Amino acid sequence: MKYVICTLLLTVSVAACAQPPLMPATTDPCAPVVVPSLPRELNFAGEPVPLGNYDTRESLLREVLTTMYLHSRTTQTLLATTRYFPVIEPILKKYGIPDDFKYLCMAESGLDPDVRSGAGAAGLWQLMPPYAKSAGLFMSGGVDERYHIERATEAACKYLADAKARLGSWTLAAASFNAGIAGVSRRLEKQGVNSYYDLFLPDETMRYVFRVLAFKLIASDPETYGYRIAREDYYQPLTDYHEVTVDNAAIDWSAVARSNGTTYKMLRELNHWIRDYDYDNKARRSFVIKVPNGGFRTDD
Repeated sequence: MKYVICTLLLTVSVAACAQPPLMPATTDPCAPVVVPSLPRELNFAGEPVPLGNYDTRESLLREVLTTMYLHSRTTQTLLATTRYFPVIEPILKKYGIPDDFKYLCMAESGLDPDVRSGAGAAGLWQLMPPYAKSAGLFMSGGVDERYHIERATEAACKYLADAKARLGSWTLAAASFNAGIAGVSRRLEKQGVNSYYDLFLPDETMRYVFRVLAFKLIASDPETYGYRIAREDYYQPLTDYHEVTVDNAAIDWSAVARSNGTTYKMLRELNHWIRDYDYDNKARRSFVIKVPNGGFRTDD
């Protein structure tokens, strides 16, 4: 009897295992992977991209595909454009830097103002300490102006203007943001060319401008590249604040926040350059901080 029962159980088990797996209620169970069409013409900062060259088109396609299919990261970057582009764009214009360089900022940091690389680059523009200091950004103790959106953007503009003057094109200036002016200049001279698209560079820099161009294409027309983002989904600009000057000899940022009717968390949300709870301000340096108003956290 035990044998019969075990046989029956085994038969039922095998039969159950033999059933075809349940499939989604769709004729195409797999998400489609699409190779996007590239534009016939494209420019960066008014300078034409030679898409007639096979290597240029393939390099651009590689970065468009890479950026397209980093779904969550690229989506978050796109959502942040409405928060940070309104801050970046007028500063670029003030310094005579083409508007396309806001896409370079996307490529650098994903528009995350708190990001820091393993090499020590920081902020929206991923500035390294030596250049940041030479550009006049303050970095000491718990204060780091590489995370100050406006001042870091101004420092990036100064760099780009100098790079354009020395290298002769905005595209090469963009490449130098990754490889340095000296690095690009040395390779131009050695190879006897004057265009980024003819220049052999380290792999990261070879891909760099194409990554910027990929963000330009996707941010300019997200839906074409598979991103369905409603207008109300984009992040709101953080403009509901007033400014206060702080110059205490010993600054307790939490206490500053409380005395101004807010929290340390919200103070950091508007002042990313504050990197710690306290700052030993023996030099009595003045800091202008943004303090959120009463309706800062609401959508109303």
